[in-house]
Amino acid sequence: MMDPVGSPSRSAETAAGSDDDGGRAARRVQGTYYTLTLGNTLAASFIWGINTLFLLDAGLTNLEAFAANAFFSLGMFVFEIPTGVVADTVGRRASYLLGTLTLAATTAMYWMLWVWQSPFWAWAIVSVLLGLGFTFFSGAVDAWLVDALRATGYRGSLESVFGRAVIVGNVAMLGGSVLGGVIAQLTNLGVPFLVRAGILVVMFGVAAMLMRDLGFTPERGLGPVKATGEVLRASVKYGLGRRPVRWLMFTTPFTTGVGFYAFYALQPYLLDLWGDEGAYSIAGLAAALLSGAGIVGGFLAPFVRRRFRKRTSVILLATVLSTIVLLALGLVADFWLAVVLIALWGVASSIDDPVHRSYLNDMIPSKQRATVLSFDSLLGSAGGAVIQPALGRAADLGGYGFSLLCSGAVQVLAAPFVLLSRAEHDPADTAREVTAGDEVGDGEGAGDGGSGDEPATDATLPPPTS
Repeated sequence: MMDPVGSPSRSAETAAGSDDDGGRAARRVQGTYYTLTLGNTLAASFIWGINTLFLLDAGLTNLEAFAANAFFSLGMFVFEIPTGVVADTVGRRASYLLGTLTLAATTAMYWMLWVWQSPFWAWAIVSVLLGLGFTFFSGAVDAWLVDALRATGYRGSLESVFGRAVIVGNVAMLGGSVLGGVIAQLTNLGVPFLVRAGILVVMFGVAAMLMRDLGFTPERGLGPVKATGEVLRASVKYGLGRRPVRWLMFTTPFTTGVGFYAFYALQPYLLDLWGDEGAYSIAGLAAALLSGAGIVGGFLAPFVRRRFRKRTSVILLATVLSTIVLLALGLVADFWLAVVLIALWGVASSIDDPVHRSYLNDMIPSKQRATVLSFDSLLGSAGGAVIQPALGRAADLGGYGFSLLCSGAVQVLAAPFVLLSRAEHDPADTAREVTAGDEVGDGEGAGDGGSGDEPATDATLPPPTS
C-alpha cells in the first residue's frame, strides 16, 4: 500500500524523480489535488444549478436572492485574512479540513432556512458563514499544491496541472449540476443541499488521509493579532506592493463579481427563454453547459498558452471574448442560441483560469503564497459583494437580459489592468515551467520577459499549429 502524499517516511529529495514530472511523489501530489478538486466541486455543484431557484422558492425577491449571494461574498471578504493566518501558521491541510466541516454545517443550516421560510436577515447571516467556509479553501489549496510540487522535484508546466484540475472540476460539475437538477425535480429543491453536506463530510475523511504539508513549514508561535498583522504586511509587500501582481489582482473584483452573478442569473434566464418555470432540469442545464465547456477550456488552455509568448495575451483574449459573449447574451431571445453563447462563455473562462492562476503563483514566494492568494480572493469577494446586488437590482428593473448587458460592461473594466500588468514585463509572464526557487523580483519592471506577442518558439514544447 502506498504512503499518503507527503508521508514523513519519504524525503522530498528521495521521492523526486529525474524527469520533468518529478517522479511518483509529484504524481501523487497531483492525484491528491485532483481528488480534492473532484470532491469539492461535486459537492458544491449539486446546488449550483438550482441555487437561485431555491432562494426564490424560499420567498426571497431577485434583489434579496442576489443580496444573499453578496453576503456570502462579504463573508469571504471579512474572513479571508483570518483564515489566511490559519493556512500560514497552522497549515494548509488544517485549513482545508476546517473548511469542509464549516461548509457541511452551514449547508445544512441553509436547508433549514428554506424549510422554515426564514426572513432575509437569517439568510444573510448564514450566507456570511458559508463565505467563512470557502475562505479556508481559497489560497490554501493552490499554495499547498505549488509548494508540494516544488518539494517533489516537479519541473513541468503549472498550466498543465491547473488545466487538468479545471477538466476534473468541470467533469464533477457536469455530473453534480445535472444530478442536482434531476433530484430537485424528482423530490424538492432542498434535497440537493443535504446531498452536498454529506459529500463534504466524506471529503473531510479523504483529505485527512491524503493531505500532508510538503515544502512548507507553518510559522507557529505568533499570537492571532500579530499573525494577522504579519499577513497584512505580506499581502501589501508581495501583492499590492509588486506592480505586476497588483495590476493582475485588480482584475479580480470585476471578473469574480460578474462571474458569480452571471453563473447564478443564467438559471432563471434559461427558464424564462424555455417558458416553463418548473423545469428545474433546464435550470441545471446552465451549470451543465458551463461544466462541459469548462472541460473543453481546461483541455485547450495549455495549447492556447503555447500559441503566445506571454500569459497576459491569453488572459486579455479571454477577458475580451467573455465580455462580447455576455453582451450577446443580453440581446438574444432564442433559447438555443443562448445555449451556444453560454458554452462559449464557459470555454473562454476556463482557458483564462489556469493561465491566470499560473501567472499569479509564479510571481509569489512560497511563504507568502497562501497569504497573497487569499488576498486576491478577498478582492474578488469585495467585487462580488458590490456587483451581485447591483446586477440583481438591474434584473428586477429591466430583466435578466438587461442585467447581462450590464455584466458585460463591468467585465470589460478588467482589461486595462491586464495591460498594465503586461507592461511590467515580469519574468512570470513568459515562464513555461515550475522553477526550483522562490525568489521573485521587486515588481519594478524586473525581467524583460521579451517583447511582442508572437507564437511561442520554446524548443522544449511542440511547435505551434496553424
